[in-house]
Amino acid sequence: MNNVSFSRYADVLEACKATGPYTISVAVAEDEDVLEAVKRAETIGLADAVLVGDGTKILPLAQKIGLKTINILEAADEAEAARKAVGLIREKKADVLMKGMLNTSAFMRAVLNTEQGLKTGALLSHLAAYEIPGQKKLIFTTDGGLNINPDLADKKGILLNALGALRNIGLTNPKVAVLSANEQVSPKMPSTVDARELVAMREKGEITMGIIEGPLALDIAVSPKAAEHKGIKSEISGDVDLFLTPNIETGNVFGKALMYFAQAKMAGLILGAACPIVLTSRAETAEGKLNSLALACLMAKPVSTAADSIG
Repeated sequence: MNNVSFSRYADVLEACKATGPYTISVAVAEDEDVLEAVKRAETIGLADAVLVGDGTKILPLAQKIGLKTINILEAADEAEAARKAVGLIREKKADVLMKGMLNTSAFMRAVLNTEQGLKTGALLSHLAAYEIPGQKKLIFTTDGGLNINPDLADKKGILLNALGALRNIGLTNPKVAVLSANEQVSPKMPSTVDARELVAMREKGEITMGIIEGPLALDIAVSPKAAEHKGIKSEISGDVDLFLTPNIETGNVFGKALMYFAQAKMAGLILGAACPIVLTSRAETAEGKLNSLALACLMAKPVSTAADSIG
């Protein structure tokens, strides 16, 4: 794939079918929505799964929803299930890790374990993808789910993670808006200074892909008319692929506004580990979980790391 933009999640699913099948490692799989997502992935030929957890709970749920291939790896409790699910990734017996019905802190303890986890040395970060009615393509935002108040070094790591992931799904030259509340750089607004520095890193070759502009207010990023009205020349206005938000509050509110006011469908992943991690809310629908799985599978393709090839 080269310079591919997906207009909707259905396109992502089709791309997965062409490059799969993949294997999903599910930690604490005794959840009907998780199993329904796994069933849908199996039905369309996207992926199969290893279901880690209490077999006496997993089996009846899997049979109830009609899952054809039921591959259970027994675990005594959620901590052991998380360790075993992570172990399947380490042993290269699975491509993507998925959180099931367990607490996020317990799940992440297994991921971040120094000796048996999935740490790579990169900063972990959250990437969200939104299918918005009326928009021509999926848009991505980072980081509205993990890093609370990132400094410049953190933002570089977050950006590198996202660029690497987007490259893996075919977006080799994404248009990136580094968001702030104003286009003017001011030390009174540190996010504008950080945005300028990230743009400078791209200009100096420290970051080697993407068209990166910032600081940009949201109106400039999404509306060429707003950019023209303010006299701002932009190569990306109205056609942004990735929004880099200044902090978790901005990313969180931006994403929820898209979902509740624009009826967007969201998928979410954790990047920076040895594989993409599907970490959706336990209240997320089976459709949402499937969309996240599909993106994770595409992003898990064996290519060089973001740090090696991007910056």
